[in-house]
Amino acid sequence: MAFLEIKGLIKRFGKLEVLKGIDLDLEQGGFLVLVGPSGCGKSTLLSAIAGLDTISAGEIWIDGEVVNDLRPSKRDIAMVFQSYALYPNMTVGENIAFGMEMRGVPKPERDAAVQRVAATLQIGHLLARRPSQLSGGQRQRVAMGRALVRDPRVFLFDEPLSNLDAKLRVDMRTEIKKLHQTTGKTIVYVTHDQIEAMTLATKIAVLKDGALQQVGTPAEVYNRPANLFVADFMGSPSMNLLAAEVVTRNGTPGLELLRANDDAIFLRLPPNLTQGAVQVGEKLIVGIRPEAITDPDGADRNSPLVEIVEAHVDVVEPAGSDTYVVTQASGKEVIARMRSDADVQPGQRIPFAFDLNKAVLFNPDTRQRIV
Repeated sequence: MAFLEIKGLIKRFGKLEVLKGIDLDLEQGGFLVLVGPSGCGKSTLLSAIAGLDTISAGEIWIDGEVVNDLRPSKRDIAMVFQSYALYPNMTVGENIAFGMEMRGVPKPERDAAVQRVAATLQIGHLLARRPSQLSGGQRQRVAMGRALVRDPRVFLFDEPLSNLDAKLRVDMRTEIKKLHQTTGKTIVYVTHDQIEAMTLATKIAVLKDGALQQVGTPAEVYNRPANLFVADFMGSPSMNLLAAEVVTRNGTPGLELLRANDDAIFLRLPPNLTQGAVQVGEKLIVGIRPEAITDPDGADRNSPLVEIVEAHVDVVEPAGSDTYVVTQASGKEVIARMRSDADVQPGQRIPFAFDLNKAVLFNPDTRQRIV
């Protein structure tokens, strides 16, 4: 039985249904990330789990107990907010200990717990300071410490890193990952940043307009997106999504991608395609990640199907460890990820290696993945 279960959860504001029958479960010690664009309902779902928002229908179970009617204080959860929500007139140590003090925990026990949490988060030297004397990252550690000191059943994080600069976000992601690994706590984490979702989660739930689009491990969501929305949303740069038609050339079935002022691209059908799943003349969307399009020397030599395609280079974008190269197909930009030392210049015509073993196909009408 899952440690956290959400069954048929619906949330309405008047006639507006903002959560549409959410079904989710998470094992004890798991790290579930709720990800999606702004307004998709992920923070509303987190508030429902916390008890800060009532639900219109469905059930929320924690450790085998239905908590729908329990007050937030009775659910044994701890929440870390985007805004830190620290008391400015208290020191760091007092902020961390405040909840225990309100519950009547004896001072020696409070002090020991504060010291233990401060050591875990490496903020022991900050205990006498006030929030105004801290950086954004230090304030976020204090907010995490205030939650951690309670030893709750479930941690809830509501976009905790969105106020931090890019480098600090990376650092704090590492700290949260360490916290999960060392404590083994069950965590539900909300973000609109799909990089955060990929790096932190043991399970990802992608939402759009209040409905679940896909639930799975980071690898499943990234490599086998359930539909065009997930394919486009997850990954940076996002997946190349190109209109294609099933054709045959010399008796070989494949995908034809049209190009302006150039010959059409012919790609043999991916080896993972079930025979008979597509028919000649059928229109499809082929999805392929930038890292699956590269220079021939950088292609995966173990792949069962790599196609070499000659194409003009429109744009070259050096990115340190990689070089992104932009060409055209199906009336859209196609982004390839090549090695940092790839000798590529705009205007050249060069070979691109397409790893079709990593391609996925979508139905353009239903927008769902075929294979």
